[in-house]
Amino acid sequence: MAEHLASIFGTEKDKVHCSFYHKIGSCRHGDRCSRRHVKPTYSQTILVSNMYKNPSLKPDCTLNDQEIQRDFEDFYEDMFLELAKYGEILELKICDNVGDHLLGNVYVKYRNEDDAQKAVDSLNNRYYARLPVWAELSPVTDFREACCRQYDTSECNRGGYCNFMHIRKPARSLVRSLFDGQELTLREMRRVEREKRRRRDHTERSLSRSRTPSPPRSPVRRRSRSPAY
Repeated sequence: MAEHLASIFGTEKDKVHCSFYHKIGSCRHGDRCSRRHVKPTYSQTILVSNMYKNPSLKPDCTLNDQEIQRDFEDFYEDMFLELAKYGEILELKICDNVGDHLLGNVYVKYRNEDDAQKAVDSLNNRYYARLPVWAELSPVTDFREACCRQYDTSECNRGGYCNFMHIRKPARSLVRSLFDGQELTLREMRRVEREKRRRRDHTERSLSRSRTPSPPRSPVRRRSRSPAY
């Protein structure tokens, strides 16, 4: 029985836990959902809700498609540089959905769970565009399951109100430059850390030798010279 429940956990067959929350970390029913939303106590992924403000959704928007994309890429770069302060980023995904539960959601997957928790703790004390930031650990582990497959290959019939992620994509050159820059920064940090460790070990060895008492020297016996005749 336990094996069966574990095998269907978070799927459509699970009548207790919400499959949408398990897959995308959010549910259009929110707290009114009839199924349980199990919030993770630790995770590599965090969700920052309603962060991206798509200018095309404003009634008075006069930007063309290229200007909207440029605005999005500026936001993507700002988010990456800010979120990378807490740890190494593996993936950064920004939703283009218009449904309330996915509108402007930013998902960040870190290499380490401790870095994700550090990001959540710090971001929840921050403001962005004069609004408080709301971040939490997310159950999302595989973005392939969370993303709308029709959106990647063709136009989704549900449009922006789809219950799966519609990921807005920045230019590949921008993504490559950001991740390359992160790798260079991490290499330099590792080099500096190795140098600090080498110096610290050298200092400790030097102090250890200075504190070690020298072994007592045996007295030198002088040979008495026989008088010369």
